[in-house]
Amino acid sequence: MMNVGACSVSSIKLPSWRFSKRLISLSSSSCIMSLLSSPNSSASIATTASPATEPTKPKRKEPWLIVGLGNPGNKYAATRHNVGFEMVDTIAEAEGISMSSVSFKALFGKGYIGDVPVILAKPQTFMNSSGESVGAIVSYYKIPLKQVLVIFDDLDLPFAKLRLLPKGGHGGHNGMKSVINHFKGNVGFPRLKIGIGRPPGKMDPAAFVLRSFTKQEREELNFALQRGLEAVQILLLEGFDKSATFVNSAKKIGQIG
Repeated sequence: MMNVGACSVSSIKLPSWRFSKRLISLSSSSCIMSLLSSPNSSASIATTASPATEPTKPKRKEPWLIVGLGNPGNKYAATRHNVGFEMVDTIAEAEGISMSSVSFKALFGKGYIGDVPVILAKPQTFMNSSGESVGAIVSYYKIPLKQVLVIFDDLDLPFAKLRLLPKGGHGGHNGMKSVINHFKGNVGFPRLKIGIGRPPGKMDPAAFVLRSFTKQEREELNFALQRGLEAVQILLLEGFDKSATFVNSAKKIGQIG
């Protein structure tokens, strides 16, 4: 036992399997206050350290599949029906993702947008069989449909207008029809539509979608592709709602200024 001021303190040795230090037994609550407030006190009250908790590992983010629909070959390059391909090329260039490999009947690339893993694909099956490629990729990588973004042209949207939707039917688009068929009829996946406008006069829509762009249309389309790139980045990093607000309220290049 030792005296600290007016207090008596006894030192108790406890079993080593539970504590590693001696504890101090104090005779009254007033002694406790006295000990704690005394600058010259050599007594100390031992406390047990809480066990260190292991840092939690960050949850691994699941990959997104971004598919642009179109037709392969130079004959169809830079036509209205291939704006889906152009959108994927824009994303690949901006994010430094190589599209030089061929897998699952598609030009194929892997990379990141921010910290989100992403797979980019341009099916080479021709438009009407796009689902053969898309379905195989989704099945192999077990990608949930809510993280499959399909990008394609839309005759019913004004030229260069973008529209992001969480789900929906094929709307008469043969490429989307094929994709939905290979998803066993499931339409619950997001899609980014790029408007190509209606054909003039009585022109056959099948011929119209294979037309190239005028100089002015190309300028408008390039602007839309940049907006689409921003929309995809927002979608993956901030969520569907923010991206949809950004896309669906956006103005065309001629409406700015």
